[in-house]
Amino acid sequence: MKLLPIMFGFFVMGFVDVVGIATNNVKSDFALSDTLANLIPMMVFLWFAVFSIPTGIVMGKIGRRNTVLLSMAITIVAMILPLLYYSFACLLFSFALLGIGNTILQVSLNPMVAKVVSADRIASILTMGQFVKAISSFLGPIIAGAAASYFGSWKLIFVVYAVTTVLSALWLMMSVEADHSVEEKPATFSSALSLFSDKTILWLFVGILAVVGIDVGLNTCIPKLLMEKTGLALSEAGLGTSLYFVSRTAGAFAGAFLLARIAGNRFLRICMIISVVAFVAMLLVCDLWVLLFLIVVVGLACSNVFSILFSYALQHKPEQANEVSALMIMGVSGGALVMPFMGILSDTFGQTAGMIPLLVCMLYLGYLKVK
Repeated sequence: MKLLPIMFGFFVMGFVDVVGIATNNVKSDFALSDTLANLIPMMVFLWFAVFSIPTGIVMGKIGRRNTVLLSMAITIVAMILPLLYYSFACLLFSFALLGIGNTILQVSLNPMVAKVVSADRIASILTMGQFVKAISSFLGPIIAGAAASYFGSWKLIFVVYAVTTVLSALWLMMSVEADHSVEEKPATFSSALSLFSDKTILWLFVGILAVVGIDVGLNTCIPKLLMEKTGLALSEAGLGTSLYFVSRTAGAFAGAFLLARIAGNRFLRICMIISVVAFVAMLLVCDLWVLLFLIVVVGLACSNVFSILFSYALQHKPEQANEVSALMIMGVSGGALVMPFMGILSDTFGQTAGMIPLLVCMLYLGYLKVK
């Protein structure tokens, strides 16, 4: 069955979220400041701004399946490098490769779904793909914690990810034939970038930057916040990231049903009000169990914002779906834009102050709803 290996590709897509727990471990291993440590997620998400549109062009020439396989080959190399030579410079290069591979995967994997399922099932299957990706995301800190506790090295997570990616690539090659011709007109630099002249697309693009910045920021900073406020060790605080992704997973699953009954505008308004209130409370309280509860609430509230904004953009310009998709994936680079500001504030004023940019992103999304 062709759909199963494609859905497993969404699991590989979730590997990019290992950057959160990796940043905290690398900071500890090399005694880095927050400013330097936050270069790691920046190196991952910067490439979404660079490679999204070129991937759409390449995909039109070599086909979707081969583009997905290319992304997996790059991911495998990224996972092997830290095992061969563990240094901060090597890790920056490795995570840059991970970001490039993930960019290519995100741009090329979604269109593959449209080739193997009927039109009326595309939306539900893509939602399920995000659910699978979320499962992969919250398993990452658990695997890293187990590797550190039982085998003495969190870096063994790279072995697990490399082997899993190899199996995914082999399964895809054996199950899905190459598609050397793509029916849709591929996106071009000029056709995609010209969409910035449309104010609605521009506002939604910045919204994607904001919601991805929130996701990456929380992924990276939740363990540090728990350590600062409750005194937990990194191996225990890292599970706070898993809790965040568990809540996002549950929120994505529930959102697939709720959005069929509640208008997207109203749903987004409710989510952003809840997320702002819970996030401000999270910055103020110090009790462990209250913090864990608030992490769950924020994760639930933010779990469907990306898909809502993405769907708004596609509905606004359905005749340029390829260009809109490439442009919105470029917005994933928001993770690279937010982290430097967080690192500077954290080093200067403390971990709580370092999370203020995330609150600004949430307020923007609320403002975006009003507009």
